[in-house]
Amino acid sequence: SAETSRSVVFENIQGCSPKCLRMLLENISGLAVDDDFTVEVIPEINVAVATFIKSIDTEEFVKKCSQNKRVKEFKVTARLLELTQSIKAENIPASVSRDYITVYFESARNGGGPVSDVQLFPEENSAIITFCEHKGNA
Repeated sequence: SAETSRSVVFENIQGCSPKCLRMLLENISGLAVDDDFTVEVIPEINVAVATFIKSIDTEEFVKKCSQNKRVKEFKVTARLLELTQSIKAENIPASVSRDYITVYFESARNGGGPVSDVQLFPEENSAIITFCEHKGNA
């Protein structure tokens, strides 16, 4: 598709500290963490996700990462995050309504977009939010 994900997944990151990974990504991209992109580390599964705020060619960035000497030394792999229309939100208080969740995820300020469906799972304190298009959660 013509639409490319703005997020890149880095797997096998256990050998590289979050701070080191952020610096490495700044070096490769020439961009500044927090200003131009964010990095979310998920230590339980040795993964980090970099999401670019500034518009860049993420496919080219993934290519640069795979060719980078340090990335190879750390045995870290990079790939585009698949575009999806649904996300799972966790730790939702039981008192939060379906309407509130819909309005929250439709807010442009929260990076959202038009929501087509919200499924609440009160026993898990979670919800599955389905967007009308990829943009709401890319």
